[in-house]
Amino acid sequence: MDSLRSLYQDLILDHGRRPRNFRALPDANHEVQGHNPLCGDRLTLSLNISDSDIIEDAAFQGSGCAISVASASMMTEMLKGKTVDEARALVSGFHALCTAAPSEPSAINSLDKKEKTRLEALSGVRHYPVRVKCAMLAWRALEAALNNNGEKNVKTE
Repeated sequence: MDSLRSLYQDLILDHGRRPRNFRALPDANHEVQGHNPLCGDRLTLSLNISDSDIIEDAAFQGSGCAISVASASMMTEMLKGKTVDEARALVSGFHALCTAAPSEPSAINSLDKKEKTRLEALSGVRHYPVRVKCAMLAWRALEAALNNNGEKNVKTE
C-alpha cells in the first residue's frame, strides 16, 4: 500500500511541477475562469470543441497548489478526443471518486487503466475535505465550459 501511495504522490508531483497542456489556446471556442476562494487557486480552462461535439484540444493556464495544477493537467490530457457526453461522465465520476467511499461504483470505471490510475492518484483528497475543492476546480470549470454554449469568460467558483 505504501508503494502505491508513493506512486500516486509521485504522479501528482510530476503533473504539478510539469503540467501538461499548460498554455494558451487561441482558437478555443469554450473558455471558463475558475477560482477557489478558500485557497486562491485560479485557472482558465480553454477548449476547442468540434461541431460534432468532440473535444479536439484542451489547455489551461493559472496558478494554484500542486493538487489543483496536477488535476487540471491530468484532466486536459484525458479530454482530447472525448465527446462532450464522455467528458460530462468524467466530471461525475471524478467527483464521486473524490467524495465517495472507495468501494462505490462511479463513471470512471469505464476508463482505460492508465486514465483510471491517474484519477485514482487524486482520490486521497477525500480524506481532506478542504483539498477536494482544489482537485475539483478544473473539473468544475470543465462542467461550466460544457454547459456554456460557447460563451467565453464564464466564471465559476
